[in-house]
Amino acid sequence: MSRPNPRKAAALTSAMAGAVDLSALRARAEAARKAPAAAGATRADRPQAGGSWVIDVTEQTFQAEVLERSLQVPVVVDLWATWCQPCKQLSPVLERLAEQGRGTWVLAKIDVDANPRISQAFGVQSIPTVIALAGGQPVEAFSGAQPEPQVRKWIQALVEEFRERLPGIKAADRAAARFDAVGESPQDPRFAAAEDAVERGDYPAAETAYQAILDAEPANEQVRAALAQVRFLVRAERADPASIARAKAEPANVDAQLAAADVELASDRVDDAFQRLVAAVGRTAGEDRERVREHLLELFELFPADDRRVIVARRALARVLF
Repeated sequence: MSRPNPRKAAALTSAMAGAVDLSALRARAEAARKAPAAAGATRADRPQAGGSWVIDVTEQTFQAEVLERSLQVPVVVDLWATWCQPCKQLSPVLERLAEQGRGTWVLAKIDVDANPRISQAFGVQSIPTVIALAGGQPVEAFSGAQPEPQVRKWIQALVEEFRERLPGIKAADRAAARFDAVGESPQDPRFAAAEDAVERGDYPAAETAYQAILDAEPANEQVRAALAQVRFLVRAERADPASIARAKAEPANVDAQLAAADVELASDRVDDAFQRLVAAVGRTAGEDRERVREHLLELFELFPADDRRVIVARRALARVLF
């Protein structure tokens, strides 16, 4: 899973497969190296979902098992529920990768129904949501079930970043972190080119690469979603917060409405962005209406199909169209 450069793009909502700036780890590196080690073994009175690197966490144990432990190794929080079908697809993938990681990172599983304050604190809107913490701070997140190769790459990048920021990690742990040596299938060079472009922050090049793949494979939903995200990142680089005031002053200005929606989405005001565009569809016609509708549908692609906000907005869109 590629990690967009948040220094060049606006911060993405945690519901997307985007990244949060890891540069905060640099400021904590020295303190983290001197911090007391977090508890190395899981609690004896807690049933474990896997080995010692897969732990069940509650509101009472969150401080020690997640925040303090993340001073030593990255902690990946899996927010799930028993009724969540996508969770049943994603959780086994995370557990398997945690076991393969051999302690270079820890998987903390949290039942959101039993521990609602944790999901509320993170502002979680849908599950499964996966949040990575390092140095005591959330650093990355994604939502929805993802293919195992993408999750593997996401975690490997997280471990690599943590290792670079906190040089005190033991050499033995460094050797164990090579996820790509454990059952990794050869990567499609077309995807590699697109993902490399994203890593460089060259979003136009990534957009071109993903579009070429989609042209060859029109039914590839994974590529379609990646293309939607990259296109948003291209626009997010140019996002101007003043667009919201301009859109309010000029409700008939379609360009202003589209720009304002991008700013709101990048600021995690997802409902506001969707409502703005639904309203714009309702008061426009012809080519203007089609532009707004297509923009809104593209924003939907940034989220899981079962995201509550997408479902509500789709229904509202249907009402104004029909």
